[in-house]
Amino acid sequence: MNAPDRLLLPDIQSMPDHRAIAIDRVGIRGLRHPIKVTTANGAAIGTIATVDMAVALPVALKGTHMSRFLEVLQAHEGELGVAALPDLMRAMLRRLEATNGTLSLRFAYFVMKRAPVSGVESLMDYEVCLRAKGGGDDVEIALEVGVPVTSLCPCSKEISEYGAHNQRSVVTISATLDSPLDPEDLIAMAERAASCELYGLLKRPDEKYVTERAYDNPKFVEDLVRDVAIELERDPRVAAYLVTSENFESIHNHSAYAAIERDKRAA
Repeated sequence: MNAPDRLLLPDIQSMPDHRAIAIDRVGIRGLRHPIKVTTANGAAIGTIATVDMAVALPVALKGTHMSRFLEVLQAHEGELGVAALPDLMRAMLRRLEATNGTLSLRFAYFVMKRAPVSGVESLMDYEVCLRAKGGGDDVEIALEVGVPVTSLCPCSKEISEYGAHNQRSVVTISATLDSPLDPEDLIAMAERAASCELYGLLKRPDEKYVTERAYDNPKFVEDLVRDVAIELERDPRVAAYLVTSENFESIHNHSAYAAIERDKRAA
Protein backbone atom coordinates (compact mmCIF):
# COMPACT_ATOMS: atom_id res chain seq x y z
CA MET A 1 0.00 0.00 0.00
CA ASN A 2 1.33 3.41 -0.93
CA ALA A 3 1.73 6.04 1.76
CA PRO A 4 -1.08 8.27 0.33
CA ASP A 5 -3.50 5.33 0.60
CA ARG A 6 -2.91 5.11 4.34
CA LEU A 7 -3.74 8.76 4.98
CA LEU A 8 -7.23 9.46 6.26
CA LEU A 9 -7.77 12.98 4.97
CA PRO A 10 -11.01 14.88 5.56
CA ASP A 11 -13.33 15.34 2.56
CA ILE A 12 -14.42 18.93 3.10
CA GLN A 13 -16.32 19.19 -0.21
CA SER A 14 -18.71 16.43 0.85
CA MET A 15 -19.61 18.04 4.16
CA PRO A 16 -23.11 19.49 4.52
CA ASP A 17 -23.83 23.17 3.95
CA HIS A 18 -26.47 24.93 6.05
CA ARG A 19 -27.10 28.05 3.96
CA ALA A 20 -29.82 26.30 1.91
CA ILE A 21 -28.69 27.80 -1.41
CA ALA A 22 -28.26 25.57 -4.45
CA ILE A 23 -25.59 26.45 -7.04
CA ASP A 24 -26.61 26.35 -10.69
CA ARG A 25 -23.15 25.64 -12.10
CA VAL A 26 -19.84 24.87 -10.43
CA GLY A 27 -16.79 23.43 -12.12
CA ILE A 28 -13.73 24.36 -14.17
CA ARG A 29 -13.16 26.87 -16.96
CA GLY A 30 -10.41 27.52 -19.47
CA LEU A 31 -8.76 24.10 -19.29
CA ARG A 32 -6.65 23.43 -22.37
CA HIS A 33 -6.57 19.78 -23.35
CA PRO A 34 -5.53 17.82 -26.48
CA ILE A 35 -8.38 16.06 -28.25
CA LYS A 36 -9.07 14.17 -31.47
CA VAL A 37 -12.04 15.35 -33.50
CA THR A 38 -13.84 13.26 -36.10
CA THR A 39 -14.26 15.06 -39.42
CA ALA A 40 -17.07 14.64 -41.95
CA ASN A 41 -15.00 12.16 -44.01
CA GLY A 42 -14.32 10.00 -40.95
CA ALA A 43 -10.73 11.12 -40.37
CA ALA A 44 -9.48 12.06 -36.90
CA ILE A 45 -7.58 15.32 -36.49
CA GLY A 46 -5.65 16.38 -33.42
CA THR A 47 -6.27 19.81 -31.92
CA ILE A 48 -6.23 21.66 -28.60
CA ALA A 49 -9.57 22.39 -26.95
CA THR A 50 -10.41 24.98 -24.33
CA VAL A 51 -12.78 23.14 -22.03
CA ASP A 52 -15.46 24.30 -19.59
CA MET A 53 -17.18 21.69 -17.39
CA ALA A 54 -19.75 22.31 -14.67
CA VAL A 55 -22.50 20.60 -12.71
CA ALA A 56 -25.37 21.73 -10.54
CA LEU A 57 -24.69 21.52 -6.79
CA PRO A 58 -27.64 20.73 -4.52
CA VAL A 59 -28.53 22.68 -1.41
CA ALA A 60 -27.10 20.16 1.04
CA LEU A 61 -23.54 19.90 -0.32
CA LYS A 62 -20.70 22.28 0.49
CA GLY A 63 -18.73 21.79 -2.70
CA THR A 64 -17.96 19.67 -5.73
CA HIS A 65 -14.83 17.60 -6.45
CA MET A 66 -12.90 19.67 -9.00
CA SER A 67 -10.31 16.99 -9.73
CA ARG A 68 -12.99 14.64 -11.01
CA PHE A 69 -13.66 16.84 -14.03
CA LEU A 70 -10.10 16.27 -15.24
CA GLU A 71 -10.35 12.56 -14.48
CA VAL A 72 -13.39 12.30 -16.75
CA LEU A 73 -11.75 14.21 -19.57
CA GLN A 74 -8.49 12.29 -19.41
CA ALA A 75 -10.33 8.96 -19.29
CA HIS A 76 -12.19 9.83 -22.51
CA GLU A 77 -9.62 8.67 -25.05
CA GLY A 78 -11.96 8.25 -28.00
CA GLU A 79 -12.57 10.68 -30.83
CA LEU A 80 -14.90 13.56 -30.09
CA GLY A 81 -17.65 15.01 -32.21
CA VAL A 82 -21.35 15.76 -32.07
CA ALA A 83 -22.28 12.06 -31.83
CA ALA A 84 -19.79 11.33 -29.02
CA LEU A 85 -20.59 14.35 -26.85
CA PRO A 86 -23.58 12.83 -24.97
CA ASP A 87 -21.39 9.96 -23.72
CA LEU A 88 -18.83 12.42 -22.33
CA MET A 89 -21.62 14.40 -20.70
CA ARG A 90 -23.12 11.32 -19.03
CA ALA A 91 -19.67 10.22 -17.82
CA MET A 92 -19.17 13.63 -16.20
CA LEU A 93 -22.53 13.50 -14.45
CA ARG A 94 -21.90 9.98 -13.15
CA ARG A 95 -18.45 10.81 -11.81
CA LEU A 96 -19.61 14.04 -10.14
CA GLU A 97 -22.81 12.38 -8.86
CA ALA A 98 -24.86 15.19 -10.40
CA THR A 99 -28.25 15.27 -12.09
CA ASN A 100 -27.45 17.95 -14.67
CA GLY A 101 -24.58 20.02 -15.94
CA THR A 102 -22.94 21.85 -18.84
CA LEU A 103 -19.98 21.04 -21.04
CA SER A 104 -18.23 22.95 -23.83
CA LEU A 105 -15.14 22.37 -25.94
CA ARG A 106 -13.84 25.18 -28.16
CA PHE A 107 -11.09 24.40 -30.65
CA ALA A 108 -9.52 25.17 -34.01
CA TYR A 109 -10.93 22.95 -36.75
CA PHE A 110 -9.05 22.46 -40.01
CA VAL A 111 -10.53 21.71 -43.42
CA MET A 112 -8.49 20.96 -46.54
CA LYS A 113 -9.72 23.23 -49.33
CA ARG A 114 -8.95 23.36 -53.04
CA ALA A 115 -8.35 26.77 -54.68
CA PRO A 116 -11.07 27.59 -57.23
CA VAL A 117 -8.88 27.84 -60.37
CA SER A 118 -5.42 26.38 -59.77
CA GLY A 119 -6.74 23.55 -57.60
CA VAL A 120 -3.87 23.95 -55.13
CA GLU A 121 -4.79 22.49 -51.75
CA SER A 122 -4.31 24.15 -48.37
CA LEU A 123 -5.71 23.99 -44.87
CA MET A 124 -8.32 26.50 -43.75
CA ASP A 125 -8.97 26.93 -40.04
CA TYR A 126 -12.33 27.60 -38.38
CA GLU A 127 -13.42 28.16 -34.80
CA VAL A 128 -15.69 25.34 -33.58
CA CYS A 129 -17.44 24.82 -30.26
CA LEU A 130 -19.30 21.72 -29.06
CA ARG A 131 -21.77 22.26 -26.21
CA ALA A 132 -23.93 19.99 -24.09
CA LYS A 133 -26.33 20.79 -21.27
CA GLY A 134 -28.96 18.97 -19.25
CA GLY A 135 -28.99 15.54 -17.67
CA GLY A 136 -30.36 12.01 -17.87
CA ASP A 137 -32.18 11.40 -21.13
CA ASP A 138 -32.60 15.14 -21.69
CA VAL A 139 -29.18 16.26 -22.95
CA GLU A 140 -29.22 19.12 -25.45
CA ILE A 141 -26.38 19.24 -27.97
CA ALA A 142 -25.31 22.39 -29.81
CA LEU A 143 -22.68 22.99 -32.48
CA GLU A 144 -21.17 26.41 -33.15
CA VAL A 145 -18.87 27.46 -35.98
CA GLY A 146 -17.13 30.76 -36.68
CA VAL A 147 -16.54 31.17 -40.42
CA PRO A 148 -14.43 33.99 -41.93
CA VAL A 149 -15.71 35.12 -45.32
CA THR A 150 -15.55 38.05 -47.75
CA SER A 151 -18.44 40.50 -48.08
CA LEU A 152 -18.68 43.25 -50.69
CA CYS A 153 -21.00 46.22 -50.15
CA PRO A 154 -23.89 46.42 -52.68
CA CYS A 155 -24.36 50.13 -52.03
CA SER A 156 -20.69 50.90 -52.66
CA LYS A 157 -20.78 48.93 -55.90
CA GLU A 158 -23.92 50.73 -57.07
CA ILE A 159 -22.77 54.29 -56.42
CA SER A 160 -19.09 53.99 -57.43
CA GLU A 161 -17.82 54.49 -60.97
CA TYR A 162 -15.36 51.68 -60.39
CA GLY A 163 -14.57 49.30 -57.55
CA ALA A 164 -16.45 48.71 -54.31
CA HIS A 165 -15.34 48.41 -50.72
CA ASN A 166 -15.17 44.92 -49.30
CA GLN A 167 -14.13 43.43 -46.00
CA ARG A 168 -13.54 40.25 -44.13
CA SER A 169 -16.57 39.14 -42.15
CA VAL A 170 -17.11 36.44 -39.55
CA VAL A 171 -20.37 34.50 -39.74
CA THR A 172 -21.10 32.61 -36.52
CA ILE A 173 -23.74 29.88 -36.48
CA SER A 174 -24.84 28.24 -33.24
CA ALA A 175 -27.25 25.36 -33.91
CA THR A 176 -29.14 23.30 -31.32
CA LEU A 177 -29.42 19.87 -32.87
CA ASP A 178 -32.18 17.29 -33.24
CA SER A 179 -29.73 14.88 -34.89
CA PRO A 180 -25.98 14.83 -35.60
CA LEU A 181 -24.55 17.41 -37.98
CA ASP A 182 -20.94 17.99 -39.04
CA PRO A 183 -19.09 21.32 -38.70
CA GLU A 184 -18.55 21.20 -42.47
CA ASP A 185 -22.32 21.46 -42.99
CA LEU A 186 -22.57 24.75 -41.10
CA ILE A 187 -19.33 26.05 -42.61
CA ALA A 188 -20.74 25.43 -46.10
CA MET A 189 -23.93 27.35 -45.24
CA ALA A 190 -21.94 30.39 -44.17
CA GLU A 191 -19.66 30.27 -47.22
CA ARG A 192 -22.58 29.95 -49.63
CA ALA A 193 -24.15 33.06 -48.11
CA ALA A 194 -21.00 35.18 -48.49
CA SER A 195 -19.84 37.30 -51.37
CA CYS A 196 -16.93 34.87 -51.57
CA GLU A 197 -15.37 32.24 -49.34
CA LEU A 198 -11.77 32.38 -48.09
CA TYR A 199 -8.86 30.05 -48.82
CA GLY A 200 -5.57 29.39 -47.11
CA LEU A 201 -3.51 29.52 -50.32
CA LEU A 202 -4.27 31.23 -53.61
CA LYS A 203 -2.32 31.60 -56.86
CA ARG A 204 -2.77 34.60 -59.15
CA PRO A 205 -5.60 33.04 -61.23
CA ASP A 206 -7.36 32.20 -57.97
CA GLU A 207 -6.91 35.74 -56.67
CA LYS A 208 -8.49 37.10 -59.84
CA TYR A 209 -11.39 34.68 -59.42
CA VAL A 210 -12.19 35.50 -55.78
CA THR A 211 -11.94 39.26 -56.42
CA GLU A 212 -14.36 39.09 -59.32
CA ARG A 213 -16.59 36.57 -57.56
CA ALA A 214 -17.06 38.96 -54.63
CA TYR A 215 -17.73 41.90 -56.98
CA ASP A 216 -20.39 39.92 -58.84
CA ASN A 217 -22.01 38.76 -55.59
CA PRO A 218 -22.39 41.79 -53.26
CA LYS A 219 -23.91 41.17 -49.83
CA PHE A 220 -24.98 43.41 -46.95
CA VAL A 221 -24.48 42.10 -43.42
CA GLU A 222 -28.27 41.66 -43.36
CA ASP A 223 -28.09 39.48 -46.48
CA LEU A 224 -25.54 37.19 -44.87
CA VAL A 225 -27.64 36.31 -41.82
CA ARG A 226 -30.90 36.04 -43.79
CA ASP A 227 -29.42 33.65 -46.36
CA VAL A 228 -27.97 31.41 -43.65
CA ALA A 229 -31.26 31.50 -41.72
CA ILE A 230 -33.14 30.23 -44.79
CA GLU A 231 -30.92 27.14 -44.91
CA LEU A 232 -31.16 26.54 -41.18
CA GLU A 233 -34.95 26.75 -41.30
CA ARG A 234 -35.02 24.06 -43.98
CA ASP A 235 -32.60 21.69 -42.23
CA PRO A 236 -34.51 19.09 -40.13
CA ARG A 237 -31.39 18.40 -38.03
CA VAL A 238 -31.53 21.91 -36.56
CA ALA A 239 -34.01 22.55 -33.73
CA ALA A 240 -32.98 26.12 -32.91
CA TYR A 241 -30.29 28.52 -34.03
CA LEU A 242 -28.52 31.83 -33.63
CA VAL A 243 -26.72 33.21 -36.69
CA THR A 244 -24.70 36.41 -36.51
CA SER A 245 -22.40 38.26 -38.86
CA GLU A 246 -19.83 40.89 -38.02
CA ASN A 247 -18.39 42.79 -40.97
CA PHE A 248 -15.06 44.45 -40.17
CA GLU A 249 -15.60 47.54 -42.29
CA SER A 250 -12.76 48.70 -44.56
CA ILE A 251 -13.98 52.32 -44.75
CA HIS A 252 -15.06 52.76 -41.10
CA ASN A 253 -13.41 52.22 -37.74
CA HIS A 254 -16.35 50.17 -36.54
CA SER A 255 -18.07 46.94 -37.52
CA ALA A 256 -21.48 46.26 -39.04
CA TYR A 257 -23.45 43.57 -37.21
CA ALA A 258 -26.64 41.52 -37.64
CA ALA A 259 -28.22 38.56 -35.83
CA ILE A 260 -31.21 36.25 -36.23
CA GLU A 261 -32.29 33.89 -33.46
CA ARG A 262 -35.07 31.30 -33.82
CA ASP A 263 -36.38 28.30 -31.91
CA LYS A 264 -38.09 26.12 -34.50
CA ARG A 265 -39.64 24.00 -31.72
CA ALA A 266 -41.76 26.96 -30.64
CA ALA A 267 -43.28 27.43 -34.10
